[in-house]
Amino acid sequence: MKIEQELKKVLAASRILNLVDNDTVVLVLKELAKQARENTDFILVENKKDLNRMDPEDPKFDRLKLTRDRIEGIASDIENVAGLNSPVGKILNETIRPNGMKISKVTVPFGVIGIIYEARPNVTFDVFALCLKSGNACVLKGGSDAMYSNIAIVSVIQNVLEKFNVDKNTVCLLSGDREETGEMMHAHGYIDLIIPRGSQGLINFVRENATIPVIETGAGICHTYFDKFGDAEKGREIIFNAKTRRPSVCNALDCLIIHESRLNDLSEFAKKLAEEKVVIYADEKSFEAIKEVYPADILFPATEESFGTEFLSMKMAIKTVSDFDEAIEQINNYSSKHSEAIVSEDGNTIEKFKKMVDAASVYTNVSTAFTDGAQFGLGAEIGISTQKLHARGPMALEELTSYKWIIEGEGQVRPK
Repeated sequence: MKIEQELKKVLAASRILNLVDNDTVVLVLKELAKQARENTDFILVENKKDLNRMDPEDPKFDRLKLTRDRIEGIASDIENVAGLNSPVGKILNETIRPNGMKISKVTVPFGVIGIIYEARPNVTFDVFALCLKSGNACVLKGGSDAMYSNIAIVSVIQNVLEKFNVDKNTVCLLSGDREETGEMMHAHGYIDLIIPRGSQGLINFVRENATIPVIETGAGICHTYFDKFGDAEKGREIIFNAKTRRPSVCNALDCLIIHESRLNDLSEFAKKLAEEKVVIYADEKSFEAIKEVYPADILFPATEESFGTEFLSMKMAIKTVSDFDEAIEQINNYSSKHSEAIVSEDGNTIEKFKKMVDAASVYTNVSTAFTDGAQFGLGAEIGISTQKLHARGPMALEELTSYKWIIEGEGQVRPK
């Protein structure tokens, strides 16, 4: 195996990491936040090399791009993670058996976590911070699009680790070689868990080909349902924010579902979206409702492909429904089970929505833009899980641990 020697070093580092105390981890993370700020110019120069190789019209361009503000945000997130309680060593359950044995269920790190991700260099910082805080070493397989950025970031991380006498192999960045991705997905005995982050195509590829455990951090096909009882002002602002705040991320709005009795409000929603030149693919009823007020060059009739698409850009679809049940059917048919929202002032409708929508994050009168580990008070996130086993929604420290049983006694033996 081409990467075996590197993985052996990471595995050894993960075992030593069990002996590193939380105070040292905190110092490492605080220093890393400091060094991220002090190395901003260096990181931006390397990031520019990556940006120069990508078409600015590519939806991944914004994900790839780092700025001073974004690096400051990353540094703040690292500090937030440093300040969180360690998830390791928590006693989940403890009992004394009749024979005097003490049995404890205790949280432990997974060991080595592999991350396969595309053009998002911020993930390199986030993953390392969360893995270190939860006692895990990490193997990173970033996309070739972010090669220069990731190399720069990992060099900063490893310098900080060495400063505190923590094995620099606690983090390993593999090359852009696709063959290494295949080896990583079959690295039994070296990697305990793989988490893919990126497009649905990447996630499907990892799920279908990996032979070690995978947690899916799925693509975000996100809907907002504007109900017949919705507040128009809230709806306008929520829809605008969910679509335009940062359209290239997985929690951005992809499809507005609107009750047919509220089509008169759609013109006001559309006027605000037109300010940001959002391309709209509207079904027949919504098209008729806004065609007089929306720029013709960015308004198109919806097709079947318009629904169930993660646009990752300033594009969205609109679907008109006749009742609540049709809205739920639309969501459950096309959702990726990431983030779904309703705008309504009717309590019964809201309660039904919360119970009937199958998604990791369900919002009522809130923008889906908040599906984010930091926004949920988790410090940062390693991804948004759209599956139901082990973890669901923003995955942070607690989700990066497993547990083991500790049995203590004074010579007890089991009778024949």
